[in-house]
Amino acid sequence: MMRIHTEGLKESSLALEFDQKAEVFPVLQELIRRRECDFTAPIRVRLKAARIGEMVEVEGTLETALRLTCGRCLTEFTGPLATDFAITYAQEVHGLPADDAPAEGRAEAEEAGLIGFRGEEIDLTEGIQEQVVLCLPMRPLCREDCKGLCAACGADLNAGECNCRRQPPAGPFAALRHLRLKND
Repeated sequence: MMRIHTEGLKESSLALEFDQKAEVFPVLQELIRRRECDFTAPIRVRLKAARIGEMVEVEGTLETALRLTCGRCLTEFTGPLATDFAITYAQEVHGLPADDAPAEGRAEAEEAGLIGFRGEEIDLTEGIQEQVVLCLPMRPLCREDCKGLCAACGADLNAGECNCRRQPPAGPFAALRHLRLKND
């Protein structure tokens, strides 16, 4: 289902739409196993594929929903994840390597932004999971104005202020604050 037969692309473009569980993708399965996120909806992909010479250009959108832990207050929250993408697959010609070629050849193709394939079939698994990972937030926030946790007592500051005395954070020069120099 997540494969494109390139033979059908010689005459015209191809439109596909499919839903896939996150567990089908090895990298996403590892993220779930490590409890970095949990997908609460299947990954919905809509794409168009067109052949350009020995390359196949795939453009589309993907969307899903996932549960993350806020990077400031540690509260779990659910939110949407959506992105537009464009992936270029190159058939092994003119020195462009396929997926099972030696690592140095694959690295050159990857630097050019290409994913290699052999034969008349393209497996979209690697490209789709890469797009999901690229649009995951580096530091997920439950909301933009999340206040986080109190550094002293650990109270959730979104629920209200705590009774701790607020002191400015100690920086690398905090020890110099109380330094007194003698005048000669």
